[in-house]
Amino acid sequence: MRILVIEDDAGIAANLYDYLEHTGYEVDLASNGLAGLQLALSQPWDAILLDLSLPGMDGLALCRKLREEARRDTPVLMLTAKDTLDDKLSGFTHGADDYLVKPFSLKEVGARLGALIKRYKGQVAQGILCCADVRLDLATLTVMRAGRQLKLPPKCLQLLRILMQSPARVFSRVELETQVWGEALGDSDTLRAHVYTLRRALTAPGETNLIETVHGLGYRFVAGRADAE
Repeated sequence: MRILVIEDDAGIAANLYDYLEHTGYEVDLASNGLAGLQLALSQPWDAILLDLSLPGMDGLALCRKLREEARRDTPVLMLTAKDTLDDKLSGFTHGADDYLVKPFSLKEVGARLGALIKRYKGQVAQGILCCADVRLDLATLTVMRAGRQLKLPPKCLQLLRILMQSPARVFSRVELETQVWGEALGDSDTLRAHVYTLRRALTAPGETNLIETVHGLGYRFVAGRADAE
């Protein structure tokens, strides 16, 4: 998933960049409002971290242009040192989705970003992931492909959920091992064996293999026909 950070404080920007990249996001930076707006409009983003006080154009004006003029609904988490109720209400009025006061915890930034992105993608409301012809119900852990129900071991279900939540994104082996097993991973073949099991369960004769090995990098869920080709 792709995050745009618009922040003029070099130290804060660097900390956010390092933390989010380590968490698995693809991150880009802008250090002023004009450059930030241009980047926000030129590429698709899963969320934007937006500082309130920016040179060139402040965060409120940028957010208003993003919403009212460009008609973009990308989730915006506003970052600011101003903590009064009026300041927060002003941020929401101009189109921010959430508001975080400096100094903040990087873990809280990550948690709020994750919640915003889930709501934006409809995962909180519906609790269902749909990619290609696979449907995963997050409440019941029911997996369907092309109308048939699949039975998956718990770890394979976790792998499938992670891959489907960011279709087409390449997950490194280390990322997947850490998210599924933490520090309890047995050996280097454990992930490979579970991916093999997941593929066999997902793929009936004549169907496309949806779990692709990206050699030297990791694995990804093939999101559609263009990816499969």
